[in-house]
Amino acid sequence: MNLTVLAASGRTGLAITRQALRRGHTVTAIARDPGRITVPGSAGLRKVSGDVSDPASIAAVVDADSVVLSALGTDQAGVLLAGAEAVAAAGPRRIIWLGAYGTGKSADVAGESADVLGKLLGDRLADKVEADNTVLAAGGTVFHAGALSDEPESPTRRTVGLEAGPPFDLGAKVSRDTVAAAMLDEAETPRFPGTVALPLSG
Repeated sequence: MNLTVLAASGRTGLAITRQALRRGHTVTAIARDPGRITVPGSAGLRKVSGDVSDPASIAAVVDADSVVLSALGTDQAGVLLAGAEAVAAAGPRRIIWLGAYGTGKSADVAGESADVLGKLLGDRLADKVEADNTVLAAGGTVFHAGALSDEPESPTRRTVGLEAGPPFDLGAKVSRDTVAAAMLDEAETPRFPGTVALPLSG
């Protein structure tokens, strides 16, 4: 497949890019500074400059045949919604978006323990929720992951729908490689279009 990875220079974006190439896909990797995409060059990899604050730069890369996997994250409110709107406006075939478990659509199933996220995220919480809703309205899949770690991909990993969501536990981490694998599975074989999926370690 031809995949487009947004925020490819971050740790999760790098994991998605590396795994996609290992699976034999071609990858267009987008970052504000493509020089920070520390994946060795190959025939299947194209590194390009793009910034979600400049929708034209996203539209120049994303088209109707694109399958976009986003690892966009930020400490600044407004960036995620800008990214979701820029990607959705570009009209890709599919969007697979990374969000946070215990926010928005997964808040109820995560339970009262997830209330701590409101304090941790502050004004970024609403930004996350609005970005997720923009992607869902475009028919995309949003992956709500717990706290991320740099551990290897879990050999017992699984992906479930909201109805099987566990209680929120801030200490229950999921590795970036596990999340990347789940997102790529969804790109290859769509199971959760238009809804939220949960990547779990086991």
